[in-house]
Amino acid sequence: MKKLTLSADEQVIREAKRLARDSGTSVSSMFERFVRSQSRRRKPARHIGPITRKATGVIRMTKDKSEQDILAETLIKKYGLKK
Repeated sequence: MKKLTLSADEQVIREAKRLARDSGTSVSSMFERFVRSQSRRRKPARHIGPITRKATGVIRMTKDKSEQDILAETLIKKYGLKK
């Protein structure tokens, strides 16, 4: 594990120490958990179903439609269904 030095306002440092003490942990551990949780939140959860997985690389994604929208439109066209 490497060492990291952070700078913060004295009041923030006191609050961080209080929060860590109240949680029974260190400021370092609390900071590490915070960064890991933020990292997980920012990564979009990607559940790709089997049909979409088979179509991977076949379609070009656009920013205005989600994978689900494109899949639904494709299936509607393929099977002649109505929305």
